[in-house]
Amino acid sequence: MKLKDKKVAILATDGFEKSELFEPLKALKQEGAEVHIISVKEGMIKSWHGDNWGESTQVDKLVENASEAEYNGLVLPGGVANPDLLRTHQGALDFIRSFFKRGKPVAAICHAPWLLISANVIENRKVTSYHSIKDDVINAGASWVDQEVVVDEGLVTSRNPKDLPAFIDKVIEEIREGKHEEQVANA
Repeated sequence: MKLKDKKVAILATDGFEKSELFEPLKALKQEGAEVHIISVKEGMIKSWHGDNWGESTQVDKLVENASEAEYNGLVLPGGVANPDLLRTHQGALDFIRSFFKRGKPVAAICHAPWLLISANVIENRKVTSYHSIKDDVINAGASWVDQEVVVDEGLVTSRNPKDLPAFIDKVIEEIREGKHEEQVANA
């Protein structure tokens, strides 16, 4: 129960990569965290699995009704459609930015760094992502590396679903420690 008394937001919409939402969700809950699915639409959101729609999950809160102040960390699952849809929603980008302003852990996997690019929070960061968006990441001013997980001052990034075990371990560690949040709060 490493995350007892911690709350985590997972920001997603239709088209999220199934494993990149459900596996961190399960692990965070097993560690004692309270986890909310935040979205830009109410009701259910559908995953993408392989070549078709997959399992759905219930949205707990709309992004416009969510506040970074309620959460100790943010997880951004990938998939192609999910971050592409979210990156056009100003409320989603503002929500992401608010975690960076407070120095709270943010974790992005696969194509989710597109959200970091659109939120203008990736410049001068060391990150990884799905290989097809490497140029996007570099063009946004980040340093891209090909590693299963990269941590840069509370920002956790990974490349794809094969990296989930390492990604999840680092997400849990960053949320548990919350050291960057404390540094910002004490600055």
